[in-house]
Amino acid sequence: MEFNLDEMIKLSESWLPVVLEYSGKLTLALFTLLLGWWLINRLTHRLQALMGGRRVDAALTSFIGSLANMGLKVLLVVSVASMIGISTASFIAVIGAAGLAIGLALQGSLANFAGGVLILLFRPFRIGDWIEAQGVAGTVDSIQIFHTVLRTVDNKTVILPNGSLSNGAIVNSSHQATRKVIFNIGVDYDADLQAAREVLLGLARDSRVLAEPAPEVVVTSLGDSAITLSLRLWVNNSDYWGVMFMLNEGVRDGLRQAGIDIPFPQRVVRMISSEASA
Repeated sequence: MEFNLDEMIKLSESWLPVVLEYSGKLTLALFTLLLGWWLINRLTHRLQALMGGRRVDAALTSFIGSLANMGLKVLLVVSVASMIGISTASFIAVIGAAGLAIGLALQGSLANFAGGVLILLFRPFRIGDWIEAQGVAGTVDSIQIFHTVLRTVDNKTVILPNGSLSNGAIVNSSHQATRKVIFNIGVDYDADLQAAREVLLGLARDSRVLAEPAPEVVVTSLGDSAITLSLRLWVNNSDYWGVMFMLNEGVRDGLRQAGIDIPFPQRVVRMISSEASA
C-alpha cells in the first residue's frame, strides 16, 4: 500500500485540534476530579472532627460525615462529566427520580431519622436519664438514629420511634440536679395541726433533704373528710425515690405515735322513708 504523506498531514490537521481540545478537557476534568475528591475527604474529616469536639453523638457524627461525603462526591462527578461535554440533564433527572422514589418509600423512616437527628443535636435527654414520653416511662438505654430504647422500672425494653418522640411532649425527670418532693397526707378534722406539722418536719430532718430551700408544711385543702397537709422539700435528683419511700413509711408511724388519725374517706347518706315523704 502506497504511503501518502500529504493525506496523512491533511488528516492530522483535521483531527489534531479535536484531539488537543478534548485531551485538554479530559486532563482538566481528571485533575478536577482528583483534587475535588481529596478536598471532599479533607472537608468531611474536618466536619467530623468539629462535631466530635462539640460532643455530638458518635453515631450522628459518622452518619452525617458519610452522608455529606457521598453527596459532595456525586455533585463532583456530575460537574466533571459536564466539563468533558457529557449532558448532565439525564444525571440530574435520574438522581431526582431516585430521591423521590426513596423518599416516598421511606416516609416513616425518614421522619424517624429527622427526629433522631434533632434529638442527638439538641439533647432533650441523655443516656441514663429517666423520661416519660408516649405513655411510657423509663431509663434511656440508647439513642439510635431511628429509635430510642428505654428500660422500664420492671426491666422491660421499650423501643420508641424518634419521629413521634421528637414531636411529642417529653418529661425529663433527670435533667435538673435537684428535685422537689411534694408529699400530701390527710389528717382528721379534730387533729392538732401543729403537732401534725411537727411530725412531718421531723421526718424532713434527713441527711438527704437539702437545707435550702427549707422544708415546709402547708394546708392545701379542706376535704370532705380530712384536712390535707402538704410536706414540701428539696432533694438531690438521685435521692428522690429514696426520700419518697421513707416518707410513705414514716408518716404513718409518726402520726400514729402522735395520736393523729388518718381518716378513711367518708360519705354521709340520708335515708328518707316513703311514709315521711308522704
